Amino acid sequence: MPHHTVPAAVPARNFSERSEVSLSAKTIMIGSIIFLNARGDIVLSRAFRDNINIRSLGEAFRTQIIATKLADRAPVKTLGSVSFLHMRHENLYIVSTARSNVNAALVFTFVSHMLKIFKAYFGTVNEENLKENFVLVQELLDEIMDFGFPQNTEVDVLKMYITTGGLKTELLNKPKDQSEISMKVTGKINWRRDGIKHRKNEVFIDVVEDVNLLMSQQGNILHRDVAGRVVMKSFLSGMPECKFGLNDKSMLEKEKQSNRKNSEIDLEDITFHQCVRLGKFDADRTISFVPPDGEFILMKYRTQDNVNPPFRVLSPVLKELGKTRLEIDFRIKAEFSSRLFGTNVVIKVPTPKSTANCKINISTGKAKYEAEHRSIVWRIRRFPGGSEFRFSAEVQLISSTSSAQQQWSRPPISIAFQVPMLAASGLNVRFLKVHEPKLSYQAVKWVRYVSKAGQYECRI
Repeated sequence: MPHHTVPAAVPARNFSERSEVSLSAKTIMIGSIIFLNARGDIVLSRAFRDNINIRSLGEAFRTQIIATKLADRAPVKTLGSVSFLHMRHENLYIVSTARSNVNAALVFTFVSHMLKIFKAYFGTVNEENLKENFVLVQELLDEIMDFGFPQNTEVDVLKMYITTGGLKTELLNKPKDQSEISMKVTGKINWRRDGIKHRKNEVFIDVVEDVNLLMSQQGNILHRDVAGRVVMKSFLSGMPECKFGLNDKSMLEKEKQSNRKNSEIDLEDITFHQCVRLGKFDADRTISFVPPDGEFILMKYRTQDNVNPPFRVLSPVLKELGKTRLEIDFRIKAEFSSRLFGTNVVIKVPTPKSTANCKINISTGKAKYEAEHRSIVWRIRRFPGGSEFRFSAEVQLISSTSSAQQQWSRPPISIAFQVPMLAASGLNVRFLKVHEPKLSYQAVKWVRYVSKAGQYECRI
C-alpha cells in the first residue's frame, strides 16, 4: 500500500468538522472494523459498506496475518484487493479494512479516538468489556462512523444523547434539547457546551519542556533539543474568546517587534489542539481559540536553537586500574539561576556487569550501587541553581577474562531531573487575553514553567 503524507491541518482538527475533512472522500473510507481476540476469533464487528463479508475478512486476517506472525511486524498489510490496517490493544486486534487507497495515518488516528471514547464509557477496552457492552459499542460506532467516513468523536457531545443504558430518548423528544444536540454534533465548536458557569473564572497555563542532550567527554554538546507542550486548565464561564502570545520569532516579526532579538526563539513542528483557528495562525501567527472546559494540551512544539542545558557534567574521568578495578570521578553543576532549584535529580553512573563492590564518595545526596540498573545511582532531592557537587567512586570487579572485559561499551552517564519555573528553551508566555462578550468578566491567569529531563546523557 503506498505511503501517504498526512495533511498538516487534519491531525489537529476534529473529525466532526466537515469543513476540515471535506478531503475525506479520497483520504479515508473504511469498509469495516473488526475486533478479534488473541486467537483470531471475531469478538465484535461492524460493516460500513455493502458487499463486505466479515467472516471471510476475519478468517483471512487470522490465517494470513496472525498465524504467520505478520501482525507484530507490519501494521498495514494488503491481501488481494483488501488492505488490513491493524493495531494491538490489550488482548485484542483492532482491524480496519478498506478496498480504496486510504490514508493510513488518518485511519489509525480515528481508531485512537475510538478507543478514547470507549474508555470514557466503560473503562478498559478488552474482550470481556466489549462483549458486556455490545449494544453500546454498536450505537457508538453508528455515531462516530457513517458509511466509512468518520463523524463526531467528541466524548462530551456523545454523552449528551448516548448513555450506558442506550439512547436518551426522553432528551430527544424535547425540541429544545434536540436542537442543542444537533448544534453540538454539526457545529464548529463541538468541544465545548453552552451554559458553562464557574464561581471563579481562572486559567492555569503549564509550559512543560523535555530537554534532550548528548554531551561528549570533553564537554562539547553533540546534540540538544527541547520537546515542549503548553497545557491549559480552563475554568471559564460562557463561550470565551482567547488570544495567546509567545516570544516565537515569527510571531514577533508579524507584530513588528523584531527588535527584541534576545527574547526570540524559533519554534518548529508546532501542532495545536483542534480548538485553535489554524487559518488565523497561518495568516498572522495569532493563536486564537475558544477553549474546552477543563484540562487540555493547547499546543506542542520543538526547538533546537539557544537551548540552555540545566545541568552539565564537568571533567568526567574513568580510569581502568588493572582488570579488577575502576575509578570514576566527575563534577555536576546546575547552570540555572541561584533563585531556582532542581528537584528529584537522579544521576545514573554505569558500571560493568561484573561489578562486585563500590566505594562511593559524594558531596551531597545519597548514592548506592543498584545491580538491576548496572549503575551507581546518585539521588539529590534538592539541587540549588549555580551549585556544583562532586562524585567519585572506586569500583571492584569480579575477575574475568579479557574478552569479557572488552564487551563493556562505557554507556553514558544519564541524568533525570525537574526544574520548576525554568523553560530551557527560553519560551515565554507574553500574554493571554480572555474576552467573553456576554458576561464581560476578568479572568485570573496563572503561568508555570517546568523543565524535565528527556534523554539527557554525558559520555565518559
